[in-house]
Amino acid sequence: MTASTRSSARILRMSQLFVRTLREDPVDAEVPSHRLLVRAGYIRRAAPGIYTWLPLGLRVLRNIEAIVREEMDGIGAQELSFPALLPREPYEATGRWTEYGANLFRLQDRKGNDYLLGPTHEEMFTLVVKDLYSSYKDLPLSIYQIQTKYRDEARPRAGLLRGREFVMKDSYSFDIDDAGLEQSYQQHRDAYVRIFDRLGFEYVVVKATSGAMGGSRSEEFLAKAAVGEDTYVSCTTCDYAANVEAVEVRAPAPVPYDDAPAAHAEQTPATPTIETLVDHLNAEHPRGDRSWTAGDTLKNVLVQLRHPSGEREALAIGVPGDREVDLKRLEGQLEPIEVEPMDEATLREHPALVKGYIGPGVLGEESASGIRYLVDPRVAEGTRWVTGADVDGSHVLDLVVGRDFAPDGTIEAADVRSGDSCPRCDDGVLEPARGIEMGHIFQLGRKYAEALDLQVLDENGKLVTVTMGSYGIGCSRAVAAVAEGTLDDIGLCWPRHIAPADVHLVAAGKDESILAAAERIAHELAGAGIEVLYDDRVGKVSPGVKFKDAELIGVPTIVVVGRGLAESGEVEVKDRASGEKTAVAADHVVSHLVDLVRR
Repeated sequence: MTASTRSSARILRMSQLFVRTLREDPVDAEVPSHRLLVRAGYIRRAAPGIYTWLPLGLRVLRNIEAIVREEMDGIGAQELSFPALLPREPYEATGRWTEYGANLFRLQDRKGNDYLLGPTHEEMFTLVVKDLYSSYKDLPLSIYQIQTKYRDEARPRAGLLRGREFVMKDSYSFDIDDAGLEQSYQQHRDAYVRIFDRLGFEYVVVKATSGAMGGSRSEEFLAKAAVGEDTYVSCTTCDYAANVEAVEVRAPAPVPYDDAPAAHAEQTPATPTIETLVDHLNAEHPRGDRSWTAGDTLKNVLVQLRHPSGEREALAIGVPGDREVDLKRLEGQLEPIEVEPMDEATLREHPALVKGYIGPGVLGEESASGIRYLVDPRVAEGTRWVTGADVDGSHVLDLVVGRDFAPDGTIEAADVRSGDSCPRCDDGVLEPARGIEMGHIFQLGRKYAEALDLQVLDENGKLVTVTMGSYGIGCSRAVAAVAEGTLDDIGLCWPRHIAPADVHLVAAGKDESILAAAERIAHELAGAGIEVLYDDRVGKVSPGVKFKDAELIGVPTIVVVGRGLAESGEVEVKDRASGEKTAVAADHVVSHLVDLVRR
């Protein structure tokens, strides 16, 4: 709730507030927001990836939730709340009991019945609509909740940015047809733009993969941050932007190969790496037109897939030799399957594979190894490559795609780099940056409605399957994202509409006149609807400690009642973000602050 809409306000007294600031960084903190949220007394670690919200932190979280709730209500969405403890059966019906794999918290009750802690609630939303609605006249419908979710992250990190317990807003739209879904999707997208504009950090909307959620169109809202786990790219010329997992390489046109020389194996001893191979080729097999480069070689990378069922599968990925396989990008194409490099023990299970000299000849579902072989789109029909000959110390030159070998398919798994061509326009190139995923919206289509038999009667009395959209926002993650985008070298620095209070009032002295003036200002501000965090601590807490705490806690306006009161009848008003200080007469400071807060 913003100051302008508060009818009354509280005075939060530091002498009574359940808070303890710290001078040293917590040892497990990896990013600035984590360090400062703990040091300033907003959160405390309960277990890896699980945090207790202290009073100041909870106020910030509730302010963010209020913004989200206001915009969701504004598009006609209705709020409800599901339990976090959910039965197995709906998730079994959609396959996600298995698909979620190790990320799902599973448990049993005393009777041996299976339950889970909800990671997301598509199934429950679908079932409640099926239970209550049966006609096209009931649609369109958008419903949402703001609720705690649970995912058993293998590597919880960065404080609130990747946790096992987190607060999320998830909403779902239900429409009679695809045209209705498109409209609902756009309404949610517009609401998200307003939400993130109000939260006050820089963000970008990017194309994304749908992953285990399923569906067609998918976009992410990423907070720009160097500490973000997501890498996205944007075009220097057009408005194209995408998570690297969703970037689609523009494949070259097929190349005629009627006059291409025949493939021929050459001895290339001691060349197990791309670098050593290129050096050898330039020394022993020079080209007439130019030097050999890493991009002329075809690198075949072996990985191990772990399916949610527990089944393991070997997979070979062919990429140009000047590229690496991006495992996170590969997982984005295969989700919910997990990917890991193939270890030496697994490699030895396939005697046809010669480490350092693996070529397409022993790869593919129809080959002796039976290992599925997928290639980067750049490995297009008619292109010629140097690659392993499946013999130690030997490579094949002039191996042509479509003539000499045929992969099982293509996959977007090669790393995306600065300067890569834009997939959308002809002139632009891609530039990478880092971001924090704050929101994700999907056009789910009919995946969950079909699995759970959500149908309604259309205007002709015919049963039709409802089409759905799914829309999530990380509310608790937003606390960290806003902090990352606004903090400075001395502490947190909240935007006013998110801050735990409007004014941080400091009584900087023990003199009775100072304490009385500060007390009066606190009460008058509260009476005017201004939230006040009042540092009324006396005794061993020095003015210097109070100043440092005010800067650390990050309320946008700091007011100091100190020796200036006796000397000139003035108090100091400091803008936390800019550091600018203004001397204001004590008799007029309340009206000054009310105008400042409500400006």
